[in-house]
Amino acid sequence: MNFEQFVLSYEPQIRMGFFVGVFALVALWELAAPRRVLKLSRQQRWTANLGIVLLNTVIVRVAFPAAAVGMAALSVDKGWGLLNHFDVPFWLAVPLAVVAMDFVIWLQHVMVHAVPALWRLHRVHHADLDYDLTTGARFHPLEIVLSMGIKFATIVLLGAPVLAVVVFEVLLSACAMFNHGNIRLPAALDRALRWFLVTPDMHRVHHSVEDDESNSNFGFNLTWWDRLFGTYREQSRAGQLGMTIGIHDHTDPHEVARLPGMLMLPFKGKVTDYAINRRNWTPPAADAKL
Repeated sequence: MNFEQFVLSYEPQIRMGFFVGVFALVALWELAAPRRVLKLSRQQRWTANLGIVLLNTVIVRVAFPAAAVGMAALSVDKGWGLLNHFDVPFWLAVPLAVVAMDFVIWLQHVMVHAVPALWRLHRVHHADLDYDLTTGARFHPLEIVLSMGIKFATIVLLGAPVLAVVVFEVLLSACAMFNHGNIRLPAALDRALRWFLVTPDMHRVHHSVEDDESNSNFGFNLTWWDRLFGTYREQSRAGQLGMTIGIHDHTDPHEVARLPGMLMLPFKGKVTDYAINRRNWTPPAADAKL
């Protein structure tokens, strides 16, 4: 059994091992040195957030029994995808595929902010009134299904190696928990990491209640795409401790911190109530004078 066959055979155990390890590490970090004081109890939020994670896991296993790794194995076997067509060496194909899939995830994230109907789904992720590692896995089931479809298409188009898909899935899960963590890094370390890795302080700005701030810092893993395409924002106007997390007009814990309310959230409000924009922010006082 070669290394790739080993990874394919034990992919669920590998992913679960990394998930449990990173979750435990970030959770302990949050307890020891929280960045912000939480509005709601951890028990209330974690029950809802982890509940939707469990629901999504069941749906994915039923709807996509082959999973992303299975699709990668099929693509390699059939010779599908760019990397297989051009016979790219394995040592180069793996990092190329990981970076390409990260770019697609960035584009997908921009898309679910840009298209009003998709923003309705993505609101479940942003409506969390607090920000901790469980926020990183809090997505509506319909968005998860959409994401899996895009991931499958990307894997087939690229011809991504099995190892690349496993590495990407592990990185995506670990980085999502890390950069959604209610944790603080030393300022110098945060500045250094931001040149290539999304940090908690960087991504927290994306969860600001202010539209222009939430329309920035879309990355989950690499920071390159936000810097290249002009969506990078260093800091919130109110700072890390002063900024408000969540979405305007969605502050009822029954709606945003309980599973039934979270599942119904996409079906509330007008379909045009929000989309990505480049408009400049104006202070409330200035608005009142207009």
